[in-house]
Order: sequence, then structure tokens, then C-alpha cells
Amino acid sequence: MKHLNKLLVAVLMAAGLSSQAQDSNNPWAITIGANAVDYRTSAGPGHVNWFQQHFSQPFDVKTNWNILPSVSYLNVSRYIGSGFTFGLSGSVNKIDKYVNHVPTAANADSRGMSVTNPGDLMYYGIDGTVKYSFLELIGTKWFDPSLQAGGGYTFLGDESYGHANLGVGLTFWFTENVGLALASTYKMALPNDNRNYVNTANPDKPSYAQHTAGIVFKFGGKDTDGDGIYDKDDACPEVAGLKQFNGCPDTDGDGIVDGSDACPDVAGLAAFNGCPDTDGDGIADKDDACPDVAGPASTKGCPDTDGDGLADKDDKCPKEAGPRDNQGCPVPVVLDADKDGVPDAEDACPLVPGPKENNGCPYVTKETLEKVKLEARSVFFVTGKAELQTADKGETSKRLDAIKEILKDYPNAKWSIEGHTDNVGKKASNLKLSQARAKAVMDALIARGLKAENLSSKGFGDSKPAATNKTAKGRAENRRTEIIYVGGADVDIKK
Repeated sequence: MKHLNKLLVAVLMAAGLSSQAQDSNNPWAITIGANAVDYRTSAGPGHVNWFQQHFSQPFDVKTNWNILPSVSYLNVSRYIGSGFTFGLSGSVNKIDKYVNHVPTAANADSRGMSVTNPGDLMYYGIDGTVKYSFLELIGTKWFDPSLQAGGGYTFLGDESYGHANLGVGLTFWFTENVGLALASTYKMALPNDNRNYVNTANPDKPSYAQHTAGIVFKFGGKDTDGDGIYDKDDACPEVAGLKQFNGCPDTDGDGIVDGSDACPDVAGLAAFNGCPDTDGDGIADKDDACPDVAGPASTKGCPDTDGDGLADKDDKCPKEAGPRDNQGCPVPVVLDADKDGVPDAEDACPLVPGPKENNGCPYVTKETLEKVKLEARSVFFVTGKAELQTADKGETSKRLDAIKEILKDYPNAKWSIEGHTDNVGKKASNLKLSQARAKAVMDALIARGLKAENLSSKGFGDSKPAATNKTAKGRAENRRTEIIYVGGADVDIKK
């Protein structure tokens, strides 16, 4: 029982061992199984070579192996790195087959080996082992050969001693975490093999071979999100994902992980950070105001049929280009013949430039009035008649032409042609003559192209003298024609 306690201590030590990971995914492994102890090792005759002496009958199971028909072996190990693991193991057995080289013994075989029962001695073993696995080196997942070395301590009957270990192993992995582990280890007693060949009932510190077989379980790998990818290799350890994306999800299956996908729920293109471009216009749907109809970037992906910079959906005239402030419709051609900034349709004087506040017509100035007055006084008549003078070498005609040129620049102005005489003769005759002469001037101007509706005529006879009638000079000044500005629509005299 005290030896059983020793084994329990060894198992507890193994369970408490802390090192590195069992492999790249699972930090620990535990093996539970059975063991066999073979004392044929080192029992050979001294005159043969060392290998034959120790290993000439390695698998004579029935004759030489001591096997306890129960769970008798436990190993706990942890990965160190680069294929190496370190483990502690404990084993228990009952020795009822002890091998010596005694050729004279009654039960000796042809090799001189004699197998005896030393008294069903209890065996306990504690071992520390460093193992190297060839699994990654040979590139398999199920066939796992290994070499191991280490040391341990053996309790055999009343004896106990240390030994150095060297062995080979082979594990067949059924799954990533479960396998069948087989191993054979040569345990060389230290400091030497003090085998007692005389008292076979009480063997002393022999070297031996131990074979183990057990089910091995790897564990400790953490997979928080349960996606089959361990957290240490999982770029998204808390969200289930795919192996090809290092454990990150790709919800929409477009080949772009959700963390880098601007549209994780809708399959899209890498060029648009995982967002779709349904209409193929080069603008991702999320940024496209018209995702189902192709359009330029300038109108946020909406079509602009007339190319006026206004999307068809906002364009009142989508097939005719027009400015934005006119809702995309073309603006009618505005005519402005006199280039005064007032459209002809709104210009009261479309052929003569004038300010907008005067409806496009020019103001009548004092200078204009003086010019008209001067020109009008140079219009002469045949003496005593309302007939325009023609014997003055065309001077009267030139004055009328000059007046027409002045007045035509004021197409909405109203003018009154007024006739005056001196006081020679009868008043009635003078009045009639002044009226006739005023009308003659008016008719001459109308004939030259001025609008009749802008002109009126009136005679005053000798009632409005401009000078004295007592002198010839004064009477000459009183015989005159005047053109007076009488107003017009939105027209004023500008000073």
C-alpha cells in the first residue's frame, strides 16, 4: 500500500506539471493504459555482444513479460515546442516472471535462460521523459512515430533505484484529439546493473524493458466560438468563422471577411470593400442614389440623359439640357436687340438702349431738348404760307432730318409741334397759319418714319411771342416752330 501511495504521488506530480503546449493547438495530453515489464533485457550471457545480450528475445510475451490485467499506466505530458513534449508517467505491475541466464537450471531454454517467480513482487515506476515526435516532419496527421529519453525511479519489492531511459514510440491518431499510443523503453539501472543471479527470489536493481499501450487524449485547446479553429489561430476568436479566413466570418459569402466588409450582409466586390454594384456603374450601391440604373458619379450614380448635370429623377426636362435653377429645362432664347440688358419682350424701346428702371427706354435730357429746339427753329416756310421752304438749298429738309434722328431715339416719348407767328396781320389768320405750319412739320416728321401716335401739332398764332414785335428782329424770332416734350410712359427728364 505504501508503494501505491508513491504511485499516487507520482500521478499527482504529473497532473500538476506545467510547461508549454502539447502541440500547436492542445496544451496537454493524458495517456491511460497498461504496461509490461520484461527482465529478459540484460539477462543474456556475458560472452555475447551487447545487443544480443539485451534484446535477443524482445517479444517473448508469454514467457518473459509481466502484465497486470488492469489499468496500470498513466502519463501526463505537455508540449515544449518544435515537436518536443515533456511528460511524467507512473506505472504499477506485479513481477512473477524474472529472467536469469542459468544454463544448468531445470527450466532453462536452449539459450540458457531460466524464468522464475521472485515472489509476486510489486513494481512501481515513476519516469520523466522528453519525447520528440516526427509527425510534423513526415507531414502526416495520423501516423506519429517518436523517440524519447529521460530517467526515472523504480520500486521493486524492497529495493528502489534510479535508471536512465531510452525508447521509441508510435501513436495512431483516430481523431485530432484521440489516439492509440504504443511505446517500448529500455531502462538502464544506475549506477550499474547489480543483477543478483544467485538469489533469484530477491532480484537486485536490474535493467529492464517496459512496454506501454494506452489511449491518449489531447486537450486544453481553446475554441471560444466553436468554429473548429483554436483561439490562438483564430483572428476572430469570439465569432464563429471559416478556416480560410483565419476563423473570421464571411456572412454574405463574397470572399471578404465581415471585419473588412463594408456591406457584410450583402455579397459584393473587393473593389467596393465588399459592397455590390448592381447597375455596374462603378459606384457601390450604398453610395448610389440609383443603384438599379447606371449613372455617373457627378449625379451620385443616377442617369443624366441630357448631360446637364442634373439627374433624370430631379430633371423636369430629362431629355433637354437646362440649368439647375430652371429645374433642368432649357431657358428660351432671350432677345435683346439694343443690348441694354432688358429683354425685347419687356423693352418698351427694344431698338434703343435704355435703363431697366425706364423699361429699357432712354431718358429725355435737357441737352436733347436744346438740340430739338435749335433744330426746329431752323425750319423755314414760304412767306405767308404753310409750305416748307425748298429754296434754301435744302437746309429746312436737313433740319427735319436732324429732328427725326433725335426723336427716333425716344420711341415712347410724346412730342408736341407748336407753331407761332408775329403780330403782323389778323389774329385769326395768324392762328390758322401757325396751326397749318405746325401740322406741316408734324407730317414731314411722320413721313420720315416717326410714329404718328407720338406726335401732335398745335398753333398759337401771335399769342406767345418769344421777343418784341416792335422790331424786325423781334418779329423774326416770333415766327418760329417749337417741338415740346410732353411726356410718355415711365419717362422723365433726367437732369
